[in-house]
Amino acid sequence: VQLQAFGGGLVQPGGSLRLSCGSDEPISRINVMGWYRQAPGKQRELVAKSTTDSRTKYADSVKGRFTISRDDAKNTLSLQMNSLKLEDAAVYYCYAGFGCSHFDCVADYWGKGTQVTVSS
Repeated sequence: VQLQAFGGGLVQPGGSLRLSCGSDEPISRINVMGWYRQAPGKQRELVAKSTTDSRTKYADSVKGRFTISRDDAKNTLSLQMNSLKLEDAAVYYCYAGFGCSHFDCVADYWGKGTQVTVSS
């Protein structure tokens, strides 16, 4: 599975960005899709996940601010990020999982990341 994330950029604290991820596979067939992020010197961490039956899971740090969504018609996964904070700055990676039980999958695929910079 080839994943391509785009939409990153520079934003001021309190601002918004929308990330998108395209796939060469129909996303309707991808059990779990999601977003992870990695800041310098830190481990990659989950931001949000979404299943084909519309269940979602968010990191506590982004609940109420970020929204993950899947658009099967456009074959796109999106992440709407509002009220961005300095600590949201990171490289964001699109994720696809197969062979999943709930949100845990046995086959993981990652796209190249897109940089989100939050700075005044």
